[in-house]
Amino acid sequence: MSDRDAVRRAYDEMAETYAAERSERGRGVEILTAFLDSLPENPRVLDAGCGQGTPVLRRVAESGDPVGLDFSREQLGLAYETVPGAPLVRGDMTALPLEADAFDAVTAFHSLIHVPSGDHETVLAEFARVVRPGGRVLLTEGIEEWSGANPDWLDSGVEMRWDIAGVEETKNQLERAGFTVEDEWRVTDELADDEVEKPFLEARLEG
Repeated sequence: MSDRDAVRRAYDEMAETYAAERSERGRGVEILTAFLDSLPENPRVLDAGCGQGTPVLRRVAESGDPVGLDFSREQLGLAYETVPGAPLVRGDMTALPLEADAFDAVTAFHSLIHVPSGDHETVLAEFARVVRPGGRVLLTEGIEEWSGANPDWLDSGVEMRWDIAGVEETKNQLERAGFTVEDEWRVTDELADDEVEKPFLEARLEG
């Protein structure tokens, strides 16, 4: 099972490595762009687990009001350089330090999969709390349930840990949180050790 402190330390230690590997091109970014284009004019978007600020914060800043949240101080430092002026918050997705009904959308790229599996539902409930009725969520998951670690992720010498609920369980959890899943895509994960696909899920909050 993932350990929050271990994951945070890992992202702190390998901040530059991760930023260099994370692409701003490809199918995942195309899905993100279409998602952002479908939101209301000048949308307020929370990027939960914003990392170094790409691809989400930089894209939102072009036509909307981005807010980035991460628990890694080093990642937030890079995000500050990537998207100057964007509000950045250091915090935990299980207890978002943000007001209710404050956002048109929440994105969670490659972040929910690092949360201990027993807390995934809490995170999705928090997304439902901060999104306005009718608001949207776009997140990534894994196809099958899996927990584990890589002791040398991205050849960085740093161990990274994951807790993946699987796409079907995540759909169920979204529905229990009050969301309706509206679309799903399978995208090749460019940072995986093997050629695997990562699901993207889009959902709308009822109300």
